[in-house]
Amino acid sequence: GAKSNSVDVLVGQRLRQRRRLLGNSQQALGASCGVTFQQIHKYESAVCRLSVVMLWKLANALDVEISYFFSGLTQEPAASDSRRDMETRAVVGVGR
Repeated sequence: GAKSNSVDVLVGQRLRQRRRLLGNSQQALGASCGVTFQQIHKYESAVCRLSVVMLWKLANALDVEISYFFSGLTQEPAASDSRRDMETRAVVGVGR
């Protein structure tokens, strides 16, 4: 759904922002991470989901912490809802 994609979109936007700030082309960034410029474009436009390894390579290439890509993300309601459900189940299921 749209919610799960929002993280990919944000990470892609942050990636593009940082790359442009440093004056890197998609080609140059791709080369330093061992992928094509098309792949960088797909990451930036959230067509492809980034792997943890690629995120790490990109963070190194762009001289940022991995957390940089996630800054501005708020906790998604879905995550807290499922946690509440689990707590409820745990409470209800205590030796009854």
